[in-house]
Amino acid sequence: MLISRYVLASLALIALAGCHRDHRRTVAVIPKGSSHLYWQSVHAGAAKAGKELNVDIVWDGPPGETDYAGQLQIIDAMINRHVDAIALAPIDRKAMVSGVDRAASQHIPVIIFDSAVDTGSYVSMVATDNYKAGQLGAERLAKILGGKGNVAMVKVQPGAASTEAREKGFEDVMAKEYPDIHIVDARFGMADVAKSLTVSENILTAHPDLDGIFASNESSTMGAVQALKSRHGEHVKLVGFDWSPALAADLKSGLIDSLVVQDPFKMGYLSVVTAIDKLNGKAVPKSQPLPARVVDRNNMNDPDVQAQINPDMKYLQ
Repeated sequence: MLISRYVLASLALIALAGCHRDHRRTVAVIPKGSSHLYWQSVHAGAAKAGKELNVDIVWDGPPGETDYAGQLQIIDAMINRHVDAIALAPIDRKAMVSGVDRAASQHIPVIIFDSAVDTGSYVSMVATDNYKAGQLGAERLAKILGGKGNVAMVKVQPGAASTEAREKGFEDVMAKEYPDIHIVDARFGMADVAKSLTVSENILTAHPDLDGIFASNESSTMGAVQALKSRHGEHVKLVGFDWSPALAADLKSGLIDSLVVQDPFKMGYLSVVTAIDKLNGKAVPKSQPLPARVVDRNNMNDPDVQAQINPDMKYLQ
């Protein structure tokens, strides 16, 4: 009887080891939304990492970038599903704290990407240096305005850490370095093209002498450029943010002066790689900032710029 118990125990250990060897890891990647090309590029980068590392990627985000409750529900669903790791782009830095903390309490490592969250229970954050990116936008607009004039901001939404940092970087540069440039208006487009169009039109109506606009994400830039088209506002210089084929066409035509561009493909790729490194017991950095760059008509066709703004989307097939 004693021998049979040892045999049974040994067989159980062998079976358990086999299960661990056969387990295919799953990483849930939860963006703020899915409609913009930016998030599709993040998805492609995550999918590439998944294929290279033999990891299942579960991509699930809320339909809109203001749906805090929807994103929290997705986080809870992934925790209940017992995924191996979560990569999350928090819609709101405060509202997502409970979800991140709950995942950590269940020993599910969380990689934060794109935007910060007000808790330290995540493993690593992979994001654009957004404050610096906002500074780049300010420097560009100041340069093309000759260091003077009236400008406005089409912001994204309160509580979105990434865009708040960009907007703060823009404001700080203007306040400290360009006293003859005045920010005369700033309004939220709520991460929606139609709403960004409306607030941009209202800004142009309120300030007919406006010289420039800074828009701090893809939807705000799309709204601002549509307002300039409808108002024949070619004299207003627009520095926008992010990249899409439509924005590229407006950049080429001159309606947009320049775009501050991120690397969402790399962000998605590195988020998944970092999650797997953590699961494999490797040390990972708490912060992994990615640089932004200014793209204009002079450099938009450079090979390195093209590689960044037109990532390989075949990984989504």
